[in-house]
Amino acid sequence: MNAAAQQAGSGAPLEPSASDMRLVIAASSAGTVFEWYDFFIYGTLSTILSKTFFPTGNATLELLLFWLVFAVGFGFRPLGAILFGFLGDRLGRKYTFLVTVTLMGVATAGVGLIPSAATIGWWAPGCVIALRILQGLALGGEYGGAAIYVAEHAPFNRRGFYTSFIQASVVGGFVLSLLVVLACKFALPAEVWAAWGWRVPFLLSLALLAVSLWMRLKLSESPVFQAMKEAGEISGNPFVESFTYPGNPKRIFVALFGVAAGLTVIWYTSMFSGLAFIKGTMHVEDTTAEILVGLAAALGMGFYLLFGHLSDRVGRKLPIVVGYALTLALLIPAFWFLGSTTARPGANVQWTISGPDCSYSAFATKQTSDCAKLMADFTGAGLGYRLTSAPTVGLAMDGRALPVGALDWSDAKVRKLQIEALAGLKVFNAAKIQPDLGQSLRIIAALLLVMALSGATYGPVAALLAEMFPPRVRYSSMSIPYHIGTGYFGGFLPFISTYIVAKTGNPYNGLWYTWGVVLMALVVAWWGLKGGRPTEFKPDAAADAG
Repeated sequence: MNAAAQQAGSGAPLEPSASDMRLVIAASSAGTVFEWYDFFIYGTLSTILSKTFFPTGNATLELLLFWLVFAVGFGFRPLGAILFGFLGDRLGRKYTFLVTVTLMGVATAGVGLIPSAATIGWWAPGCVIALRILQGLALGGEYGGAAIYVAEHAPFNRRGFYTSFIQASVVGGFVLSLLVVLACKFALPAEVWAAWGWRVPFLLSLALLAVSLWMRLKLSESPVFQAMKEAGEISGNPFVESFTYPGNPKRIFVALFGVAAGLTVIWYTSMFSGLAFIKGTMHVEDTTAEILVGLAAALGMGFYLLFGHLSDRVGRKLPIVVGYALTLALLIPAFWFLGSTTARPGANVQWTISGPDCSYSAFATKQTSDCAKLMADFTGAGLGYRLTSAPTVGLAMDGRALPVGALDWSDAKVRKLQIEALAGLKVFNAAKIQPDLGQSLRIIAALLLVMALSGATYGPVAALLAEMFPPRVRYSSMSIPYHIGTGYFGGFLPFISTYIVAKTGNPYNGLWYTWGVVLMALVVAWWGLKGGRPTEFKPDAAADAG
């Protein structure tokens, strides 16, 4: 293709042709969709994978272990950002993200080939952890490469809009993972899906890898990198220079705590927490929940393009700080509205668990006290409860004490049936809910509200980060804070939120983690981001932001 984009030097920018930009955006976005599909397919299949690779007999512990291993991949993203950022600034943007997408595709297919824990014991989760590490390394280099490649081709007055396709592609990967899972469920009998059919979405990543490589091989190197290479301006050590370049330490701080941390917790709350909340707390049938979240995510992708386009007119800072402020005001009410759309049996009951030793351990396969066993029963079912101290173990239903003395404290399944008999209500074994059309529309509306908040804070970010850092260390300087922020603040969100809910008994309390991180991000972004409309890339220095 023709190299049509701005140059790194002081020459006048070249206007990219429409065909050039279509290829740049399509190839970069498609690879991002496929790579995030590979990463998210693990989270999409949380229910079946937690039992396949982490069987403990404790549903809450299985889910916590699953999300902890999910977070391992995110934890290695910063190391991938350092490694591939170094290569991207030294060897070029194109070939670096060819390597990352290949590594991701192979690692994802590998997950689909691992025998279950019932077959090979703890080797199974060990292999999953190893492949999640490879996925995390690959993803640490993918986002920065794709975002910078598009940004360095785009004219500055449309950079926000063009790079917002990369942001929307992250959501696209999530949507694709849901679509593939739903298609496989539809095509395969339920028993086949449960036995081995869930492996098919992982193995399909090899086909997606082939398509992505075919598209990206058609691209030429970024014109900004080519110009730097011809001028002999390539950084000798991008990692070191990222922290020594004048002004960069502040930029990295702001990018980490004011940008990446905030946007990522909103994103993961809207996607993964939303899906887990609908399946667990709301007790909606799994396939229906996936369809509703998939529809909301597909519709919500438009918000990323909208706010990316808007940032070309008003600057990058304004949509982000306004999005943060609105998140603080609307996030918890949005989930309250979401939770009110269906009437799960037992959800409208005020359950009170009391006892002298209510020390619940989310990491124990079996709780040691009778009070903690009741907590485990209700937490595993996604039901909220109030906890009080009392001389003896008790369970109350809307203030009416249930006679729990004869409960079987050695068998959780029997105990749950006994509680249901005492309550006269199927609490733990109720059929999954199939929401009607009105309820489904309310669920989608609530999810779209959170998606809009995510779009405002995430849509302009690829352009913002590319503009914050100088060309010679842009790949490293952008990727390192982004993946530390998303890897740790966002990657551990499902685990931390699930743990908070398990400890408190309130299914909404996990949202306070998101709220606290967003508050921090708002303060840092307000202080550290520069306002105003975007300008041309600077050849020898970086703008503070915006």
